[in-house]
Order: sequence, then C-alpha cells, then structure tokens
Amino acid sequence: MSLVNTTLEGDIALIEIDNPPVNATSRAVRQGLLDAIIAAEANARVAAIVIAGAGKTFVAGGDITEFGKPPMEPHLPDVMNRIEATQKPVVVAWHGTALGGGCELGLAAHARVIAPTGQLGLPEVKLGLVPGAGGTQRLPRLIGLSTAIGVITSGRMINAKEALAMGLADQIAEGDLRVAAIAHARSLIGKLLRRTGELPVPAFDSATIEKETAAVTKRARGQHAPVEGARLARLAAEVPVLDGMKDERATFLRLMKGEQSEALRYVFFAEREVAKRPEIPAGSARLVQKIGVIGAGTMGAGIAIAFLDAGHDVTVIETTDDALTRGRERIEGLYARSVTSGRLTEAAKAERLRRATFSTALASLSDVDLVIEAVFEEMTVKTELFTKLDSIVRPDCMLATNTSYLDLDAMAAALKDPSRLVGLHFFSPANVMKLLEIVRGAKTAPEVLATALAVGKRLKKVAVVSGVCDGFIGNRILAKYRAQCEFMLEEGALPQDIDGALEAYGFAMGPFAVSDLAGLDISWARRKRLAPTRPASERYVPIADRICEMGRFGQKTGAGWYRYVEGKRQVDPEIEALVKAHAAAKGLPQRRFTPEEIVTRVLVTMANEGAKIVEEGISARPLDVDIVLLNGYGFPAHRGGPMFQADRMGWSKVVEVMSAIEASDGPPYTVSAFATVLAEKGEIAAERNAL
Repeated sequence: MSLVNTTLEGDIALIEIDNPPVNATSRAVRQGLLDAIIAAEANARVAAIVIAGAGKTFVAGGDITEFGKPPMEPHLPDVMNRIEATQKPVVVAWHGTALGGGCELGLAAHARVIAPTGQLGLPEVKLGLVPGAGGTQRLPRLIGLSTAIGVITSGRMINAKEALAMGLADQIAEGDLRVAAIAHARSLIGKLLRRTGELPVPAFDSATIEKETAAVTKRARGQHAPVEGARLARLAAEVPVLDGMKDERATFLRLMKGEQSEALRYVFFAEREVAKRPEIPAGSARLVQKIGVIGAGTMGAGIAIAFLDAGHDVTVIETTDDALTRGRERIEGLYARSVTSGRLTEAAKAERLRRATFSTALASLSDVDLVIEAVFEEMTVKTELFTKLDSIVRPDCMLATNTSYLDLDAMAAALKDPSRLVGLHFFSPANVMKLLEIVRGAKTAPEVLATALAVGKRLKKVAVVSGVCDGFIGNRILAKYRAQCEFMLEEGALPQDIDGALEAYGFAMGPFAVSDLAGLDISWARRKRLAPTRPASERYVPIADRICEMGRFGQKTGAGWYRYVEGKRQVDPEIEALVKAHAAAKGLPQRRFTPEEIVTRVLVTMANEGAKIVEEGISARPLDVDIVLLNGYGFPAHRGGPMFQADRMGWSKVVEVMSAIEASDGPPYTVSAFATVLAEKGEIAAERNAL
C-alpha cells in the first residue's frame, strides 16, 4: 500500500499521507507527496489540492530514524518549494499534531485549515536542531518576526485558537475538517495565490528584536540550536526565501552532526526506553483510582495535586485539624494560582477539588487502592505508620513511601505482606517535576512494580526504577558530587567559582545556589542525625554547618552561601572569608581551579558513582542514571547526562581522574569496577543499555 494516496472529490485532489503511527516524513512519504503534487497539477480535472493526514494526526515531524544518516532525495525543502510553486491552490487540513515538517508543510501551502483540537509546533530545537524545510524563513513572513522567534526557539505547541489569532491558520474547521478544507480550497480557485515565501516580513522594531534575541541567548545557556534559530528567523527579513533556506539547510545539517543534537536525540530515545522493563509481565498492572496521601506539607500537597490532575480520587490525611486545614489551604492555593495564571479554568479547579477529601482519620483509607506516605523523614515514624496501615487498608492495597534516602526493605519488614510496598520518590514540587524514582525492594511484587510504572505513566512522569541503597540513584550521586564541590572549597575554589563553572556548562543553578534555594537547614538537620554514625576517617567539610550556625539558611533568610538583596544573588565577602579561613586551618595546598577542571571533577564523580550504581544492579542500565540526573537534578539536556558524557570523554579519562580523587579522598571515592572494565576494553556504557 502506498504511503501517499490521491482521491478526487469533484475537482479537488485530496492527497492523504498514511504512514502510521504519526505520518512521519520518511523518504517514501517525501517521494509520494512530490509525485502526488506533480500528478495533481498535471491533471486537467483537478482545480485545487488538499493535503491531509490519515489516522489520529497530520504529520508529527520527520523520520527520526533517518537522523544522523546521509540525506536521501527528495529532500524535504525541495518538496516544500515544489508545493509552494504549484499553480493550483494547495490547502492543508491540520488535525492532531502538525509538528516539524508537518507544520512546515502547511507553511508551504497557500492556505491552512485546522481542526479545533489541532496543535502545531516546530520542536526541532528540543533535538538540538533548527527547522530544516523552510520553517525559519516562512514563519516570520506569515506571523511576524517577534512571534516567530518565540515559536522557533522554544519549540512550544500552539493550539488552534492561537494559530488563528497569530495568522498561522486561516480557518478553524466547524464540523468535518476535510469538508471544510475542500470548501476552502474551492474558494481559492481562480484567485491570486498567497505564497508565503514571497511575502515580506511584517514591519518590526529592531531594538525589540535585539532584546529578544539577547534573551534567547541567555536562556539557551550554551545551547546552539535556539541561538541559530533566532539568527535564521532574523535572516528572513534580509534575504529572499531560497537564499535563507540554503543557510537554514546548512545549519540544520551542521547541528545534526554536533554533540548537542546527538545528546538530545539520545535523551529522546532514552526517555522512551527507561520505563520498559521486559521482566515485568505484560498486563500485570492493577487498576488504581482511589489514592491516599498521608502528609499535607509541601511534598504531600504536591503529590495530591499530581494525582488530582491525573483524574484520581484523593484522600489527604494529616495528624491534626490545624495541619489538615493548612494542607487544604496549600492545595487550594496552588490551584488558585493556576487559575490566576491561566493554566487552569475555574471549572477545572472545582472539578479537581471535588475529588479531594480531607481527614485526620487513617480509617478513611480503608477502601483506597494506593497509599503514599509523605511524612517526616525518620525511619521510626514511617515504620510505625505502616504498621498501623497494615490493619486498616485492604489486603490488595499498594503501599508506597516517598522517602528520599531511607531503607525501603527495613520499612517492608514492618508489614505482614512486604511485597506490597514500593518506593514512589517524587521530586519537589511534585506536581511539576517530571522525575519519579520507583524504588523496588527485595520483596516488592512484580505486579506492584508494574502498577507503580503505570501510575507514573498516568501522572505523565518520567519513571525510573531503582534498587534499594542510600539515596537511590539521584541522591546517591548528588551526595558524592556535592561533597567534591565542598572539597574544592578546601583546596582554593570559592562557591561562585564552582556555581559559575557549572552554570556556564548548562546547569540552571550551581550546587551552592541550589542549596540556598532549597534551604540549608533541611540538609543540616540530616547531617546532624547522621553525625554519630559518620566514620572518623571520612573527609568532611563543616563549612555548611558553620553557615547554618550563623542563622543563614538561604534565600528564605536573605543569606546562605550568598546574600540576597531584593531577591538577587550576590557574592558575600563574609562567606569568602569563612571559606578561606577554613581552608587555611585545614592546611591543604591551595590553587586556582579553571572552569574546565571544576566541570571535569564533577562529571567524573557523577559518572563513576553512576557506574557503581549500574554494577551493583541498583539501576538496570546506564541510561537510567542519565534520565534521573536530567529530569530531577538539573543536568543540562543538551549534554546528555553524566554517562553519555563519560562515553564521550572516554572511560580511561574517568578512571585516571577518579584514581587521583580516590588517592586524595579515600574509600568513598574508589574507582568503579564497571568503569575500569569499560576503560580497559575501550568500550562505552551505552552498549550496555539494551535489556
């Protein structure tokens, strides 16, 4: 069966792209579309042309399996140019999602009709690319330069109403989309065709465009694609469309060969692979609708909202009436903010809150399908709670802990049936952050794990399975690289040196700025709890403790590692003096660190600990480590993750740097056996990603 088929609707040629599941513009589709356009133009019975997509969507982009391979003719830009040059009216009928090449196909047509639920976008920037088939040159001509820069550099989705308002769509179909598109095409017969590539870019204010371009560069934090996208959009105002498209195509191909696009394509596939667990029987997940959330603090409220947003019925439990009232107000307040910002309607807010109940009685959970505790991070508190729940909830009710560090197996031992306990480690704010670490205990049942993964999917989380260890995947790696950052303070670096190097690398915030944002008192309390069991031989930096003793807990107190004036971070000479005094007292050799040295030390520490996590079976494969760091810890997506980066720098380099760290800092920083094997064999971790 052909992937592109033409039928006649009277004097209208209806060209249908039928390449399931998303009608990607593969080579066969490009050739079929080109042949169909040429044939329709040559057919005397055809007066106009409509291009539509079969199935649930129009064209959701290019064939990503062709990325990185030599381009094959016909090239998509040539197909688009041929469509635009057609002497008969060409109208696209957009439905579902028209992304990338699907959106560009519409830009090359003479008119665009969209279904009320249709969505458009040029998401190439999310793969480290720019639109490669005329998008950067035609879009500014159609909707204006400023708006086009925003669309191209963000990769965001545009709904039908916005598309009509900005001039990207000419009509929102009422009733049958194809009938509307055919009628629109028929109305253009005999009229002067509006070819997007021949339009001038609408007038714009140069100063505004300069400001917007500078903002794109700042937000990009080292990413090339957004900056190039803005440059190419501006080029549309300076050169003819075909000249601009030559530059666009050259830029597209150059970026595709670069490491950033390679990293982002790796992330694209890894996020789709990470939840696939072949050892879990298909169809073994239980149906989960009624949820109990114990604890209505910041984390508990966020978890409750995440489940309410996904359509669940949620019962929120607190210990006292006052705490319950505060929890209810917290949830209602977050929803009120969503309404104020326009992300949610008042009706949607009311519908969600109708599915929420609040109680101080654990007995209210007797009929729920899943209970998640988000109580104080203390083993005794959690085990006592699970012991109580054991006699309240149904025997088939799943139990979950949101612990960040504690031993899941020790908690499970408090249950009559330890197989029903699983870790659901959300990240704050739980209703916003994408990552969900699913912690599998030694006795967690396969169907419980399958259900946890299904829950993550329904919540639209990126769910990663972890085994049991201190801190699981993410916090375990965080503890190691954060310690190395503090060690560098003893060796001559300052907080702003380390934060600056990592932010220049692409992190939104460095580790010391993140600590100030989260609140230094939280980690201080944990360090004090762990102090009695900390080995005397372990290298420990007490600077953060001294800062907390000064009453500096971060942004909320106006001072932490930095001081904050009107909310803006400023280097504090008092902290510089404290760091230097401690370093001098420690007697370690002092030196200046280059940004490259700082980044390398952090990346190597991350990758080495990630390799240990893989070799111990805590994660099933290296990509799990990358996905956790990318989605929960601010690792820049265009860098691919620490395991991806270690593959690029070579594991021999990881072993070399880590050996020096081990010699300096002792047993917690031993070189991973897995890293050593990869180095000796000259292999990459990515080769171990298949399950």
